[in-house]
Amino acid sequence: MLTISITAFVTLVIILVIANLSSGEKKIEHKIERLYASDDPQFLRSMGLLLGPPVISGNRFEMLLNGDHIFPSMLEGIRSARQTITFETFIYWSGEIGEQIAQALADKAREGIAVHVLLDWVGSSKMDKRYLDLLRDAGAEVIQYHKPHWTGLGRMNDRTHRKLLVIDGHIGFTGGVGIAPEWTGHAQNEKHWRDTHFRVEGPVVGHMQAVFMDNWVKATGNVLHGPGYFPDVGSMGDGLAHMFSSSPSGGSDDMQLMYLMAITAATHSIHLASAYFVPDKLTINAIVEAAKRGVKVQIIMPGKRIDTHTVREASRACWGDLLRAGVEMYEYQPTMFHCKLLVVDEYLVSVGSTNFDNRSFKLNDEANLNIYDRDFAKQQTAVFADDLKKSQQVTLEAWMHRPFTEKLIEKFVPLLDTQL
Repeated sequence: MLTISITAFVTLVIILVIANLSSGEKKIEHKIERLYASDDPQFLRSMGLLLGPPVISGNRFEMLLNGDHIFPSMLEGIRSARQTITFETFIYWSGEIGEQIAQALADKAREGIAVHVLLDWVGSSKMDKRYLDLLRDAGAEVIQYHKPHWTGLGRMNDRTHRKLLVIDGHIGFTGGVGIAPEWTGHAQNEKHWRDTHFRVEGPVVGHMQAVFMDNWVKATGNVLHGPGYFPDVGSMGDGLAHMFSSSPSGGSDDMQLMYLMAITAATHSIHLASAYFVPDKLTINAIVEAAKRGVKVQIIMPGKRIDTHTVREASRACWGDLLRAGVEMYEYQPTMFHCKLLVVDEYLVSVGSTNFDNRSFKLNDEANLNIYDRDFAKQQTAVFADDLKKSQQVTLEAWMHRPFTEKLIEKFVPLLDTQL
């Protein structure tokens, strides 16, 4: 009898601990009501106010396609630094490009430039530790985000997936690229991935710096500020943009909210490029409703050449309602497709680190740059159209007649949806 009482007491304590560790806060559970279209001024106003930083003008953007364009531009930016460099990334693996970037950062640190590097512990697990020694010996400050410790093992599932490089508070880079051999080249074969990154100048770079500071403060307790990090940046163009972030410790629903608002406001077209596309029921319904009201929806994802086949199986399992609604689903064929891009009505362009899945929406620390510029959006849809030519469309008939083994696997994969 005593044993039963002790067991019951211990069980109650465990339940109470788990309950108190949970935030208890409600998540987005109901569809976003369509009150305005993307060309209504209220759309821009709502996006800015609900997602955090206001939309600001005076910005200029440059698209960088694949490693042959991305890495030379990033290295040029690092080598041009005069005061500060802040760099945050998820994937940083060993290889020639990893060596080049580590060496470039170390060279600037030796010159007296303040270099701050924030690497996700999980994402940098394949990184040669020699790079860390090189950076630290040169005077750079290097932190591995959520490195395991017995007092907070649960934090390992909260990863920084953000991809940010800011030079002197004037130039910023963001997009989908990681630091690894897979991202080098020009997507010429299956060993070289397809991805897009963006170089940014203008006042919105201050937003990018603030997002970096969010995790830097969490990881170090140190606030970096002053004109070296947040200078007075004048107008560099006429582009409207804002950078916003999400994390489990604050605003975890912001990314999903952004996607839901953008999809709900869409009137003519939605172009979505997603490396990992595993939407929940709420998001699927929003896309289906958009398609039913006449919005042309095209989605490109990786095909069989993907680094995580479990994600592909989970993704394909949820295509039924989308295909029946007329959504066009495509699988990129030449190599791994790692792009993360949303274009709505050839007006809104959202780029950054966020995947279209629960891990990005609920678990990871993410950051996206929203650009409101019709000329820039048309440029992105032109690149999307080129990727479409290298993709294979999956019809409803083909999806319904997919192999039995695939259907069987799909029955179990949804059990992992919250971690994908």
